[in-house]
Amino acid sequence: MRTLPDRRRPPKHSGRHLPWLALVAGAALAVGPVATAAPHTQLAVVELFTSQGCSSCPPANDNIRTLSGRSDVLALSFGVTYWDQLGWKDTFASPVFTARQWSYARGLHHDNVFTPQVVVNGRADTVGQHLSDIEGLLRGPALSGPGISAASGAVSLSAGPAPRQGAADVWLVRYEPGVIEVPVRRGENSGRTLPHAHVVRSLIRLGSWSGDAVRLSLPPGGAGLASAVLVQSAGTGPILSAVTL
Repeated sequence: MRTLPDRRRPPKHSGRHLPWLALVAGAALAVGPVATAAPHTQLAVVELFTSQGCSSCPPANDNIRTLSGRSDVLALSFGVTYWDQLGWKDTFASPVFTARQWSYARGLHHDNVFTPQVVVNGRADTVGQHLSDIEGLLRGPALSGPGISAASGAVSLSAGPAPRQGAADVWLVRYEPGVIEVPVRRGENSGRTLPHAHVVRSLIRLGSWSGDAVRLSLPPGGAGLASAVLVQSAGTGPILSAVTL
C-alpha cells in the first residue's frame, strides 16, 4: 500500500469487513424526451471523507469550507462511521457513506480506508489536509460527460458516447448548503467546535445512463437542502458529469 503522510487509518475492527450496503434505492426510471431547459454548468467534484472523532480531520474540514466558495467546484463532506467507537459518534456519519469510501478504496487500489481522504472527480485522491494537493488534482481534465438539466420534478441527461465501463450510475446528492458548527464533547476532538461545510445528508441512486438521452424522476426534496446530480462510472469509478440543481 502506498504511503500517504498525515493520514489516519480506521481503528482495529472498525469496518474493514463492513458489509457492502446497497446505496439508497433509486427513483423510478422514466425514459422520455429531454427537457428543453438549458444544461447546468459542469463542476469539478471534491469529496471529503471525514469524522468528528478524528483529530487529523479539522484542517481538511477547513479546506472543504474554502473550496465550497468556488463557483467551479462541488465540494462535499461525507461523515464516516469507523471512528465512532472512540467515544464520540459523528453526528453526520452514515454506513452508506462509509461504503462509498470503501468502494473508492477498491477502485483506487488501496487496501484500507483513511481519514481525512479527498477524492477528486472520482479519479484520484490525496490527504485532505493539503489544499495545494487538492488544487493540483483540480487542474486535471474537466468533466465532459452528458449535459444535465432539470425541469418539472425530473432531471434529463443528453445523449453522448456510451460509458466504457457499462451503464453509468446517476446519483442525487442532497447536502447542507452552508457551514454547520458542531461542538464535540468526547473523543479525540473533545472540547472543540468543528465547522463542517456542504455536509451530505443523503445519496440516492436515480437510475443509469448508457449513452442515450434519458429522463429520471426526482424524489421530493428535503427542506433547506441543496441538490446535485453526479453521473459516475459503475463501481464508484470516474465521475463523468456533475451539476447542482
